[in-house]
Amino acid sequence: MKKAVAIITARGGSKRIPQKNSKEFCGQPIICYSIRAALEAGVFDEVMVSTDDEGIAKLARASGAAVPFMRSAATSGDFASTDEVIMEVLRSYAEAGVEFERFCCIYPTAPFLSAQKLKQAMGMLDEADAVMPVIPFAYPPQRSVVIEKGRIRRKYPEFANARSQDLEKLYHDCGQFYACRTAAFMEAGTTDVADLVPMLFPEMEVQDIDTPEDWAIAEMKYRSMTDGSKSNHADTVL
Repeated sequence: MKKAVAIITARGGSKRIPQKNSKEFCGQPIICYSIRAALEAGVFDEVMVSTDDEGIAKLARASGAAVPFMRSAATSGDFASTDEVIMEVLRSYAEAGVEFERFCCIYPTAPFLSAQKLKQAMGMLDEADAVMPVIPFAYPPQRSVVIEKGRIRRKYPEFANARSQDLEKLYHDCGQFYACRTAAFMEAGTTDVADLVPMLFPEMEVQDIDTPEDWAIAEMKYRSMTDGSKSNHADTVL
């Protein structure tokens, strides 16, 4: 049994951002950032891409990832879950006589993800069954409002006068990766296993990329981060 596999999920049928998973992001196809981070982490026996798109498969192989089999039609539709894709990949490997103790499912639109973070997450599996990167909500969800018939009402009126600092801190998934022990995943059928631990990320290194507006914000964040690191490096050298 091999130790670990990185599974990068990249179907070709994105609707809101056409060809989203291979679209150029700050100078290179966005999936290349995920592939590079996984390869440089040095903790995976194999870095593979699960896709139904021949163009993405060709790009993935050129970037150093494996595409040992193409994704099925059943897991390529708009309603297929990430867990279903992971299950298909692990079963396809098993049918070929290859099994992994651990895996990390990485999204192809995660340009902020680093090799160090992946290495840290996989190390955390020594003490837990699964790892999820999370960040706190920027604004307390308990203070949210809804619009009904053109009028605003508080979703949780009981918190209307509560101080923000007194409200329970709530978190949300970063949408970058999930690390998990294979046995725990197979038993539960999901990465949301009982023994799931958090890995806290800074807000600046997280951005959902579901719309063209999200994409533009992500590029601004990325350029700000990389320009800042170059400046800091230059100051150090001087």
